[in-house]
Amino acid sequence: MTALADDLAAESAELRGLVVGLGEVGWRLGTPAEGWSIADQVSHLAYFDDVAVRSAVEPDAFLAEHRGGVVDPDAIAARYRALDGTELLAWFDRSRERLIETFRGLDPRLRVPWFGTEMSAASALTARIMETWAHGQDITDGLGAVREPSMRLRHVAHIGVGARAFSYALHGRALPDVPVRVELDAPDGSLWTWGPEDAADRIAGPALHFALLITKRRHRDDLDLSITGPAAREWAEIGQAFAGRPGTGRWAGQFA
Repeated sequence: MTALADDLAAESAELRGLVVGLGEVGWRLGTPAEGWSIADQVSHLAYFDDVAVRSAVEPDAFLAEHRGGVVDPDAIAARYRALDGTELLAWFDRSRERLIETFRGLDPRLRVPWFGTEMSAASALTARIMETWAHGQDITDGLGAVREPSMRLRHVAHIGVGARAFSYALHGRALPDVPVRVELDAPDGSLWTWGPEDAADRIAGPALHFALLITKRRHRDDLDLSITGPAAREWAEIGQAFAGRPGTGRWAGQFA
């Protein structure tokens, strides 16, 4: 949990560096998420940081508040659009600090509720890293900036691989009884792998590109990924690392 908390702190610092110098015009810049500004991306993270803390320390209250297991991200974004950039950043800082310190001290095996499911505390913290990276990518794209890939991409890939069954359930499809081998080139030149080595269905390529695919931040046609076999191709089409309704993703050629 200490290592995960430290990686979340590092990912948070990178995101914060993107927005800390923005004026109000900058905060209201649009991002590739339709209808969402940079401010909306940050309020989304701060809101769900608060919710994640509640799920860990007040699980009964969390379940009572989110009994239906459904949340509307657009409604949440609209709720906080009156906040200016200074207020949003202060909220993000407070919420993120509390989240990190709360989860740092938890048993990684502790089961915590989430929207329509539950997960271990370690997985919940990994999910916050994934969310921070993904929304940070939206902010990066909104600013027309570029980020250097980091070894923290392993967390994004790991939770994306683990969410394969969830992705099928989200689309009302049966998960094929076919394993998929994932082989990703890490930023330091090493190889990250998941799944049986002899699996016929495979996804391989740069870790950054798999992370962009599984968080729906790029269309699969715009990524340098080798996708072999029908099960792998179907997963690449519907795969989603984050909870909630199926995202629309990005259209082919959007970032050409």
